[in-house]
Amino acid sequence: MRAFKFVSLLVLIAMVFSSCAGAGAKEVKVAMLFPMTGGEATFGKSSKEGVELAVEEWNAKGGINGMKITTVLGDSRCDAQEARNQAVKVIDQDKVKFIIGEVCSSASIPVSEVANPKKVLQISPTSTNPKVTVDANGKHKPYTFRACFLDPFQGDVLAAFAYKEKGLKTAAILFDQGNDYVRGLAEYIKAPYEKLGGQVKVYEAYNKDDSDFSAILAKVADAKVDVLFLPDYYNKVSLIAKQAKDKGITAVMMGGDGWDSAELDRTATDGSYFSNHYSPQDPRPIVQNFLKTYKAKYGADPDALAVLAYDAANFLFSAIQETKSADPEKVKDTMLKITVEGISGQIKMGPTGDPIKTAAISQVKGGKIEFVKFAAP
Repeated sequence: MRAFKFVSLLVLIAMVFSSCAGAGAKEVKVAMLFPMTGGEATFGKSSKEGVELAVEEWNAKGGINGMKITTVLGDSRCDAQEARNQAVKVIDQDKVKFIIGEVCSSASIPVSEVANPKKVLQISPTSTNPKVTVDANGKHKPYTFRACFLDPFQGDVLAAFAYKEKGLKTAAILFDQGNDYVRGLAEYIKAPYEKLGGQVKVYEAYNKDDSDFSAILAKVADAKVDVLFLPDYYNKVSLIAKQAKDKGITAVMMGGDGWDSAELDRTATDGSYFSNHYSPQDPRPIVQNFLKTYKAKYGADPDALAVLAYDAANFLFSAIQETKSADPEKVKDTMLKITVEGISGQIKMGPTGDPIKTAAISQVKGGKIEFVKFAAP
């Protein structure tokens, strides 16, 4: 009997030590869902680097309340179905409770549709479409947040800059009808531009796989518009801009944050303007220190994708730390209460999980991206 009790005691002690060891080895596992291949792969590379830098810095300080941060990567390709598949995989197989991603709105929306019913917290660094964080009834999807401004604000900024500051009174707007981000931003530019008094003479859609834009650019040329809005991603913008220049179109080209990439054709877009989430010319010490750290690690200047991914990760990790728990149900409530100073500005969530921020207007000039001004809400 005594031998049995002694053995039982040893088992109990072993269980206690095992439990303590497990507690010390606790981790916060985070999924990164980014386009690592495909047409928007530069977005994925920058976003991954931004998150990994934040993870490295937090782990160097001991993690989050002593919990090490680990990551898993899913190639969601800025594609709705692939993003959904990757969300299911990282939640069901990798058992993550936190997702940073996606980058594109059309991919972030299906991720949110997977994550919310499973009570997995998602924060998108750069998805600007309102439907990312709110459902069909306009109510906040409680487990979904973003670190960037929204497209209605971005549309207002671009419309006002074109009409009021540059005096461009007539416009053409070309957009991908199958992309939520592109189609949405086109609408959010058109409405305020017309409200200001601008005339949209050409409002034409194209398909994702189109590569010859001669037909719709002929309409733009015939309309002799002052401004050509291209609210698409850098790869498509580069293609359209080159064909527009070849056709002799002299309209000033403008676009949104989707232009921000090292692979934007700066010759074809020379003289153009676009709105973005930050400027490397922002003098705040937090910005300038980040620029130095990022360049020392990756050998290049960070784009807005890297900045917002870094900010999204830091906001999430700060919320977990403040909550003193890695329970998404508790962390989501903290997300609505805290304020974090980011590289892209102060992040304080509104009731629908969307921060209110400023936008930076930049110009492509002589092969460089030059800061023009900040635009506030």
